[in-house]
Amino acid sequence: MPQHIDRMGHVNNAVWVQWMEALATAHWEAVASPEHQAAYVWLVVRHEIDYRGNIREGDSAQATTWVEAPPEGARFERRYEFRNEAGKLIVAARTQWAMLDIAAGRIMRVPADLAEQFLRGS
Repeated sequence: MPQHIDRMGHVNNAVWVQWMEALATAHWEAVASPEHQAAYVWLVVRHEIDYRGNIREGDSAQATTWVEAPPEGARFERRYEFRNEAGKLIVAARTQWAMLDIAAGRIMRVPADLAEQFLRGS
């Protein structure tokens, strides 16, 4: 989409972050129960992104996201990879998310049963 392209003719860095958030949200909604989704929300604590390439308007990329390690207290680390049409890795990232209990309005430890769902390779 033209609004995603920067002055260099590439996807803007902020758009990659938006896509990471959309991937994380889709994964959460696919794996977490409706009860968990109603009770908890995730907040970004930290992004770390390695840009190894880019795509231009009209190009496409394949994205993958996963959680490979148990949470540390309230924090969970999610990884992402974006590959271009040739399969070359163009963006690799990790984001730390913190879980918020919506009713209490406070950061909380990630429940073990919830973490387990994401660690099973869902």
